[in-house]
Amino acid sequence: MRHPGRGATPYPGAVTIPSLEALHAVGAAQQPTYPDRAALDSAVARLRTMPPLVFAGECDDLKDKIAAVSRGEAFLLQGGDCAETFSGVTAENVRNKLRVLLQMAVVLTYAASVPVVKLGRLAGQYAKPRSSDQETRDGITLPAYRGDAVNGFDFTAESRIPDPQRLVEVYHASAATLNLVRAFVTGGYADLRQVHTWNTDFVRGSVAGQRYEALAAEIDKAMAFMEAIGVDTDDLRRVDFYSSHEALLMEYEHAMTRIDSRTELPYNVSGHFVWIGERTRQLDGAHVELFRHLRNPIGCKLGPSATPDDALALATRLNPDNEPGRLTFITRFGAGKIRDGLPALVEKVTAEGMNVAWVCDPMHGNTFETANGFKTRRFDDVIDEVQGFFDVHRSLGTWPGGILVEMTGDDVTECVGGGEEIDEAGLAHRYESVVDPRLNRVQSLELAFLVAEMLRAAERERA
Repeated sequence: MRHPGRGATPYPGAVTIPSLEALHAVGAAQQPTYPDRAALDSAVARLRTMPPLVFAGECDDLKDKIAAVSRGEAFLLQGGDCAETFSGVTAENVRNKLRVLLQMAVVLTYAASVPVVKLGRLAGQYAKPRSSDQETRDGITLPAYRGDAVNGFDFTAESRIPDPQRLVEVYHASAATLNLVRAFVTGGYADLRQVHTWNTDFVRGSVAGQRYEALAAEIDKAMAFMEAIGVDTDDLRRVDFYSSHEALLMEYEHAMTRIDSRTELPYNVSGHFVWIGERTRQLDGAHVELFRHLRNPIGCKLGPSATPDDALALATRLNPDNEPGRLTFITRFGAGKIRDGLPALVEKVTAEGMNVAWVCDPMHGNTFETANGFKTRRFDDVIDEVQGFFDVHRSLGTWPGGILVEMTGDDVTECVGGGEEIDEAGLAHRYESVVDPRLNRVQSLELAFLVAEMLRAAERERA
């Protein structure tokens, strides 16, 4: 692969890849202010020399799978941390997240009777947009924490200074995470029979899981049938698993954009799937300008402020050739707004014949702060938003293509409710997120079984 460098480089199908200077001139929202320009240039130059983290062919394979999602022939499961941390790059942490995602995927695959595209929100999710540039505690105001890619979480003046060397550390942390994931998914850890055993243990061993015993028993019978007829292939022992993150920081994402030597087309090789957030989707902004040149499958968040015309304009700008699998709209309305806000967007985009996969983010629109100062989400609100997402698509005859959840494989206490009945007081027991609250292991599996019921209902209506 070749890097386009600081200037603009021609390639087939578009005029140029915009330079960093051009992107910043357009206006890049949610960017840190680095105090040392020379250090930033040095870090970016170093990143430009680093090998790709993912490959163009892998991105193309994922694009084909998301095209199937847009046609109603597959379902997308995307999950992982709100914000990864460098200290979280351990074998145990990565394995626990992967394990829960695999468990969720098995349940959803059986219920939907379609393939589930497995997309981790990991190996790159180190930067977060913030509603304010500053944070105040006890009368002291410091720059906001913007993720480990930018500055430190500790509330000290030194920690909160944006450090460009962290961009290089993001690369190394992402590489280590991807190496672990690839080893797990190809080395037997993802064996379907083992994953099913984990789900069986969840159902039998927890009060939260017992309500899903009937569905688990059906899967058990299907597994026994496959074993009885001698089904034993490599496909049972390995899975395709892809990485994704919000491509927020211009210096990092531009440095990781390369020209593929095979196709002569540009790919962001920091992740298989990258998306634009709700705060950075300005039609004339730097993120849309960069993304429209990439050949990766890409996503764009749409919240309550998005209009049907906004959605159509973004689809036209980001996917001018209307290529299936290229563009995913990730909706994040909130449980109380999705049934009113989503239909007009789906109707407009569908009526114009745009090839788009629709995915529900039921997390970001449902965040609130408790009286004891914890940022949290109600499990019931998360479920209600997913149900609203399914209700809207059922009423319009379109396919509810997937879900994006902030979750962890650990037994944290960050979201209230669920079968464990975590209350606001219980949040203090094990609240570990550095930015937004995540579903824990049990809540994530509960979500999978509940979404499985929704998928079954959707399949019955389509039959």
